[in-house]
Amino acid sequence: MANPVVDATVAQINATVPVLDRATSFVNGVKAKIDAAVAAKVDEAVKAALANGATEAELAPLTDLVTALKAATDHVDAALVANP
Repeated sequence: MANPVVDATVAQINATVPVLDRATSFVNGVKAKIDAAVAAKVDEAVKAALANGATEAELAPLTDLVTALKAATDHVDAALVANP
């Protein structure tokens, strides 16, 4: 004999899985778009700076910022993995 509470819980979980899959796809898509936008903007800024005679030392703040942004996104990725 089926248990209505168990059946309802199973149905709710089964309905939730596709929502979580779509949320994961959304987050991955947003992250990819942000990564691409940042990379393009950084590339544009570096090219412009170099064209204006910038030195490695002058580009260091930008490089440091990109490194910090990468560390922050890695931290978010790790948090998402740790809390599936």
